[in-house]
Amino acid sequence: MKRENQSSMSEFLLLGLPFRPEQQGGFFALFLGMYLTTVLGNLLIILLIRLDARLHTAMYFFLSHLALTDVSFSSVTIPKMLINTQTQDQSIPYAGCITQMYFFIFFTGLDDFLLTSMAYDRYVAICHPLHYSTIMGQGLCTLLVTISWILSCANALCHTLLLTRLSFCADHSIPHFFCDLGALLKLSCSDTSLNELAIFTAGVVVIILPLACILISYGRIGATILKVPSSKGICKALSTCGSHLSVVSLYYGTIIGLYFFPSSSTSRDKSTIASVMYTVVTPLLNPFIYSLRNKDMKGALERLLHRAKVLSQ
Repeated sequence: MKRENQSSMSEFLLLGLPFRPEQQGGFFALFLGMYLTTVLGNLLIILLIRLDARLHTAMYFFLSHLALTDVSFSSVTIPKMLINTQTQDQSIPYAGCITQMYFFIFFTGLDDFLLTSMAYDRYVAICHPLHYSTIMGQGLCTLLVTISWILSCANALCHTLLLTRLSFCADHSIPHFFCDLGALLKLSCSDTSLNELAIFTAGVVVIILPLACILISYGRIGATILKVPSSKGICKALSTCGSHLSVVSLYYGTIIGLYFFPSSSTSRDKSTIASVMYTVVTPLLNPFIYSLRNKDMKGALERLLHRAKVLSQ
């Protein structure tokens, strides 16, 4: 086959979601609505946390960073997909594709580490409530977020630099709605063994280890809950853990199934649906799961609306 290296490769073609032409209008409206809800919902979370002094705690500090990550995560892929749907132009420049892939990997890793930090925060709050304010101080919270950013940046940069050394075949059609690393490696004519080793190694560090930490944290939480004599306390703890574990299960389950257990029999449609679950659906659900069902967040929203009403009079 004809070979093209990274310097002569000018663009890729994103084949997009597997729906028929007559369905494009409906899917465009659906994903636009989901994207706007994701952005507005998560920005509302950030606004409430910043404006309400009662929410200046470790849990909401992590939540504000998770909300910002979810907005950025969705913005990496969905706007381009919506534009391609409307313009019927499936092309994306080589530089744009590499940039999209970098930020996609970056925000995926950041999501993983932030979810892990939130699990640790819940572990300290439930298992060591008397020492919570001492342990989860501003210094530790800032350190955990900083480490999350550094590790996510290093991971994304590693994959990006390894990809730029590859040559690509004449076929540059990506069977996806964004520039996925796995799909790009399948288009390469070069030896991708080093890239695959990096994916496996980074997968252990960025996905498996954080997931193990989350499971250990909730295992300890579960053991502590069973010792609580108060049914009210048990229900409150289970409510907090249940919401977080729901998102963790949805998010990590689709990622692990898609990237760690790929099957030759897995169709393109199934892979795309799995990607939609953690790139679109999970950021959409987070405002509802973590905040809008939370009594503190509801109270902050009511106070904000009351303040706005008073100022408008």
